[in-house]
Amino acid sequence: QVQVVESGGGSVQAGGSLRLSCTASGLSFGYYAMGWFRQAPGKEREGVACISQNGGRIYYADSSVKGRFTISRDNAVNTVYLQMNSLQSEDTAMYYCAANRRLDDYCSGSQGAYEHWGQGTQVTVSS
Repeated sequence: QVQVVESGGGSVQAGGSLRLSCTASGLSFGYYAMGWFRQAPGKEREGVACISQNGGRIYYADSSVKGRFTISRDNAVNTVYLQMNSLQSEDTAMYYCAANRRLDDYCSGSQGAYEHWGQGTQVTVSS
């Protein structure tokens, strides 16, 4: 049984930092691209960042997170991370992690490509 579990969310003041973690089990982690997505209140879920199987390809979905967020992974512990710095109130959202089985060293920014999803972890940024 595949499980994807996010952690590390919380409440911070604007300008602060959080590090989200996502651990996947029940799958061969090294064959999966991993993605982070978020859904703010009243908005549709959107992509944040993704990373390919071996970390060779990284994609940030929006210019607003480039330079502030960093995605990384450690295949030895089946975990992907999202380091979030200089947080803004607009970053307030539920953050989801997802896994996509791939045959190439690529990651997709499309939510529909991801087969396995976590339950999410809440990030709240107060100004």
